[in-house]
Amino acid sequence: MESHFLAYLYRLRHIERWSLMRNTTRENVAEHSYHVALLAHLLCEIGNRVFGKRLNADRAAAMALFHDATEVFTGDIPTPVKHHNPRMLGSFREIEALAAERLAAMVPDPLKEAYAPLLTGKTWQRSGTGAAHDYDGGKEDEERTGPDAGNVDDAPNAGNTRRHEEYDAELAIYLKAADLLDAYLKCTVELASGNREFAIAHRQIKASLDRLALPEAEWFLERFAQSFSKTLDELSGDA
Repeated sequence: MESHFLAYLYRLRHIERWSLMRNTTRENVAEHSYHVALLAHLLCEIGNRVFGKRLNADRAAAMALFHDATEVFTGDIPTPVKHHNPRMLGSFREIEALAAERLAAMVPDPLKEAYAPLLTGKTWQRSGTGAAHDYDGGKEDEERTGPDAGNVDDAPNAGNTRRHEEYDAELAIYLKAADLLDAYLKCTVELASGNREFAIAHRQIKASLDRLALPEAEWFLERFAQSFSKTLDELSGDA
């Protein structure tokens, strides 16, 4: 049976971000998803190798690749619009959940168990006969920033029997941080190009990162962020 799942995901390259802002460089959701996956993987490896944690970097990257997949239906709703008031945010969350269910329904049955959790934040469970499927669990709130949200005691490939959604919840803070970092780096590049349109967003996103109080994000900012304000010649000269 034909599936439109992948064709829809490929259309994320047509969904532009920062639509209310004057941009020197356009960015689409497909590019953003790749960058957030790269950053989420890097943050987890920083956690593992610098701070002695045991985080599943590969899982975090997979979560990031699909974190904005629903925007192929909803478009990219600017943050000031989405967060204008609780009622508007609640309505958007409902629309987003419906879009996630629609995408998950397109995944061929043999693959649903792998991809439905990445799209909806819910575990896809087979019935005893293997013929029927249903969802279990709830979508993790993207604003979760609790002090213990990112700590993982055991990796999924180390014999631990906890289910995927539990690891996904624990990795949610790293995905949130990666999402914010990508926006922060976008603002940094725009400001370096002389575009003051992003000055306030740059400060607000930095404040959001500070509130996360994630040591991996702080370590990242100290070592990687400044390079994004440099020209190619400056980068080459520093190599």
